[in-house]
Amino acid sequence: MTVAIEIMRVAGADTDVALPSYETAGAAGADIRANFPDGVGITLAAGTRALVPTGLSMAIPQGFEVQVRPRSGLALKHGIALVNSPGTIDADYRGPVGIILLNTGSEPFHVAHGDRIAQIVVAPVVQAIFDVVDALDDTDRGAGGFGSTGRG
Repeated sequence: MTVAIEIMRVAGADTDVALPSYETAGAAGADIRANFPDGVGITLAAGTRALVPTGLSMAIPQGFEVQVRPRSGLALKHGIALVNSPGTIDADYRGPVGIILLNTGSEPFHVAHGDRIAQIVVAPVVQAIFDVVDALDDTDRGAGGFGSTGRG
């Protein structure tokens, strides 16, 4: 299944930086890249975070969202995570897309202009109707949470 996502480069974005792309035929996530207006990257010290620009804005169709997820290689090799993972880009948002990177590693990490920094996944959205009731139905689990079904 495919869905069209309109993408626009924001003012000052480098048009030589690749648009989001699927690196393999079976990929669920399209890699998205850093696009610094001055073409110079940033270095994240251990334990710090930064909003990294992508140089893009999107028009996502109603009924869909774009989820922003970490890249597993950056997480494993360098401890680079996304603070709000998965992040959501809503269908009604038209502003610039930025990725909040967090360096959980012990060494500084340099984000260069054009680096693949995250992946985006297009997903359908279902909105709920919230009904207030006096009681909820019973289940075997009941109110047990936070490890109540086993270890961890």
